[in-house]
Amino acid sequence: MAYDPGAIDATLAAAVGDEPVLIAELRESFLDSVKRCVSAMKSAEGPDAWAAAALRLKGLAASFGAVRLMALAAEAVNGPAQDSAMLRRLHRAIDRL
Repeated sequence: MAYDPGAIDATLAAAVGDEPVLIAELRESFLDSVKRCVSAMKSAEGPDAWAAAALRLKGLAASFGAVRLMALAAEAVNGPAQDSAMLRRLHRAIDRL
């Protein structure tokens, strides 16, 4: 899977134009939302809650062009709840954003 570190910024720039401060604020908001989704996955009480949080993460990642994160979230949807290996992979993907 290809990784494009500029995809999020390009997506935001296409949406709001050349507004670096606004892009930075939206990027930070995106990252906060991503971290909340992963936190919800960590604390999920069962496979349904895990899958719901993973689906939210997948949609969020798709909206911002975070292809790798989207693919991992899609994989997590059908995986076991509280999968520590998946959570580590998600954290690595987030750190690369």
